[in-house]
Amino acid sequence: MFVARVIGNLICTHKNDNLRGLKLMIAQPVDERLNDKGKPLVAIDTIGQSGVGDLVYLAKSKESAIPLGKDLIPSDAGIMGIIEFYNVEKRMEE
Repeated sequence: MFVARVIGNLICTHKNDNLRGLKLMIAQPVDERLNDKGKPLVAIDTIGQSGVGDLVYLAKSKESAIPLGKDLIPSDAGIMGIIEFYNVEKRMEE
């Protein structure tokens, strides 16, 4: 799993039947300091509650569609939850 910020949504008039009724969001992966890391990607909102500006955690590949309980959903990433609190402690090297 990894952390990302939702930066947009995606509407498709023609898509795979297994994606019908699912909300697609554009997510920008972030590092531990919440700075952009890598390229944005399209993610299925498996919880149906995320919106632009939300900090979320995602799963990649086949695991991204497991919460939907359907077989063969074409997906690169899935939003598993919305992060309400995020804290990373910087530890000093000994």
